Amino acid sequence: MIYISDKAKEKVQHLMKEAALNEAGEYFVRVSVVGGGCSGLSYKLDFDNEPKPMDQVFEDKGIKIVTDLKSFLYLVNTTLDFSDGLNGKGFYFNNPNATRTCGCGESFAV
Repeated sequence: MIYISDKAKEKVQHLMKEAALNEAGEYFVRVSVVGGGCSGLSYKLDFDNEPKPMDQVFEDKGIKIVTDLKSFLYLVNTTLDFSDGLNGKGFYFNNPNATRTCGCGESFAV
C-alpha cells in the first residue's frame, strides 16, 4: 500500500482543481522511482489519466495513487506528505524502505 497524509491530500486536491484535471477525466497521482540523485534513486510524481497494464492501484483518503510494479517494490508502505514550512516547501516521501537519503531528501537508497 502507498499512503497519503492529510496535508498532501489537500494539496493534491487543490492542484487538480487549479489545473481543472478532474473536469477533463479521471486523473490520479502517479508515483514512480527512477535512477538518479546523489543516493542513487529518485522519486517522480505526476498527475496521469492513462493506466498501464502492470500498474499497482491504491486509494487512500479518497485519492487514487498509481505506481508501476518495479517502483512499488521500493515504495511499499510509503506515505506521500506535504510540507509548507520554513525548512522547505513541497511534496516529500516517508519511505520506511530507504536505508539512506541525501541531504535534500530528493533521493534515496535501499
